[in-house]
Amino acid sequence: MALLFLLLRPILLLSLFYFAPISQSQSAAGEDFSEELLLRPLPDRKVLAHFHFQSRATHSTSNGHHHHLFPKAVSQLVQKFHVKEMELSFTQGRWNYDQWGGFDPISSNNAKPPGVELWAVFDVRHEQVDDSWKNLTHALSGLFCASINFLESSTTYSAPDWGFRPDSGSLRYGSLPREAVCTENLTPWLKLLPCRDKAGLSTLMDRPSIYKGFYHSQRLHLTSSKFEPEGGGSGIVLEQTLTVVLQPSSQRTGRSYSHETNLQPSWSLTSIFGRKVSGRCVLAKSSIVYLQLDGSLVAELDSLQKENKISGADKYISEGVGRNACFEVSVKPDRVLEELKGLEKKNPSVLYEFSVDKYNESRPFDLGLTWKVPVAWSCQKAPLHVSRFLMGSGNERGAIAVSLRSTELTDELLHTETSEGRCKLEVKVFQVVPWYIKVYFHTLQVYVNEQPQAVSDVVEKMRVSPSIDKVSPGVMEMILKFPCGMKSAAITLDFDKGFLHIDEYPPDANQGFDIPSAIISFPNFHTSMQFLKDDSTDKSAILSKFKENSAILAYTEVLLVPLTTPDFSMPYNVITITCTVCALYFGSLLNVLRRRVGEEERLEKKEKEPGLLRQLLFKLYAKISGRPLEPVESTSTSSSSSRSKLWFIILVAGIAVFWQVYYG
Repeated sequence: MALLFLLLRPILLLSLFYFAPISQSQSAAGEDFSEELLLRPLPDRKVLAHFHFQSRATHSTSNGHHHHLFPKAVSQLVQKFHVKEMELSFTQGRWNYDQWGGFDPISSNNAKPPGVELWAVFDVRHEQVDDSWKNLTHALSGLFCASINFLESSTTYSAPDWGFRPDSGSLRYGSLPREAVCTENLTPWLKLLPCRDKAGLSTLMDRPSIYKGFYHSQRLHLTSSKFEPEGGGSGIVLEQTLTVVLQPSSQRTGRSYSHETNLQPSWSLTSIFGRKVSGRCVLAKSSIVYLQLDGSLVAELDSLQKENKISGADKYISEGVGRNACFEVSVKPDRVLEELKGLEKKNPSVLYEFSVDKYNESRPFDLGLTWKVPVAWSCQKAPLHVSRFLMGSGNERGAIAVSLRSTELTDELLHTETSEGRCKLEVKVFQVVPWYIKVYFHTLQVYVNEQPQAVSDVVEKMRVSPSIDKVSPGVMEMILKFPCGMKSAAITLDFDKGFLHIDEYPPDANQGFDIPSAIISFPNFHTSMQFLKDDSTDKSAILSKFKENSAILAYTEVLLVPLTTPDFSMPYNVITITCTVCALYFGSLLNVLRRRVGEEERLEKKEKEPGLLRQLLFKLYAKISGRPLEPVESTSTSSSSSRSKLWFIILVAGIAVFWQVYYG
């Protein structure tokens, strides 16, 4: 039998190598993967880098046990916990809505609050949603090496009704504002990619370059059509995005200008990431890099050309990107796309497209942008600028205030009218408050243009879920309608500060306690970007995402509330002195009880036996004084020695107690 196996072994190996490519192609037939990178210069001399990776698996492959491209760990989460949709984000820093924009798809979909944010929609019965949520948090905690399992407690997550998303009953939302983000979270995130960070655009993710940026957010968004009643759809779609805001090193040109502060710094992939792209991931169907010019920047460049402030006749959107234009791109783009003008698009943006397929290790891809003239512009902001802060003082009570200020977009609404002849600006507010911040929702006050208003005149719809001590947080969902002519508005809520048990305080309790960011959305305003009229945008994941109408959404600041904390040094001192006294007492008592009397006397006599020099001194003293020489006897017995030790222990304990009471 062994001889027969040895004879057939070459044939088996040849058949295995022959059929392996067929099985791999069959397994990968229903799966695909794409990688894209979007670069955008920002007005405050920074650069936005947005990585977008998309993996897709159909139902036929997702129901199986083997995957060629799609990560198996994510597929198991969908199957085991019946996840219809899920989003997980790790963020460090806060998105600057004034300088980096608030009316575009990236700021609405990828600008996340600091720390960890997780929400999920389940396809289970209503009574099983909480159990599925808790199991999912533990699985994600182990998968991404984070403290997501802290969201299993009912005091840390909520069940929004309509304030966050329309999925009522099966949606759970939770956030950890203080969660630290580091490479331990990025490495498991990269392991979900087919090529990880060994090939393709992911090789640019240099850890020091990313974590020294002003803002970075790694996001994972999962949608599954497996549980839809139609049974169709695109199967499981996994989107992995990494949004980073970096400060490029300034590279001055030979020219000098009177307004040199407006001259944008020149940059390249090597200068901001320290690496070049040596080719695409071989498993990716497309690998594209985009350079986007914001609509306001395009309008400013147009005005500079009309005023003849730049030399040359080459336009900034020309195929060659001439050297005499406002800037110079180091790599010739494959094509230039201009955004289609819509009803709300006065200034369309421009995209330069670069395909990475034709680059390799001998010819790496290193995109660079060099500015030649000073340019100043501003990104389009959200309808209202939102901020949140605390009012009051002391450790007993206070108030939460949400401030809204008008922007340029709000001023444009003054000229619009609804069918009723009045213009109303609709704002949706979703806020979760921990249980130890006892908010009194009946104290809600609304101010418009610094004038108090009746709550019924502004609040159109409101849902409140009061907090329960050590059980659930407080949740507030509101729909506000303001007149378009307002300049500012504010809402305030009073609260009392609760008391925690000593076991519930974190190690850094004196730092304060965090209130998660509130979510402010504008249902009547949607943002989308369309660059091509045909369906060729479906080949690009970023362009397909830009086409979707997404509501304008913004996150407020995380509030830091100081609570009354006990003196943690007092328990330490009590434990220390108690343990010292007990150790001295029981140690000495055990020593006295365990030692034998005869052995102790023998050892004591041996210790008290005078030495040779001492005997000579005694003899000399006896001769001089004329007294007879007397033997040296023991000065104490074993019982007196033990009694003196006990009295010494009691004396030490009394001194310690006296010192702790009067001087501690």
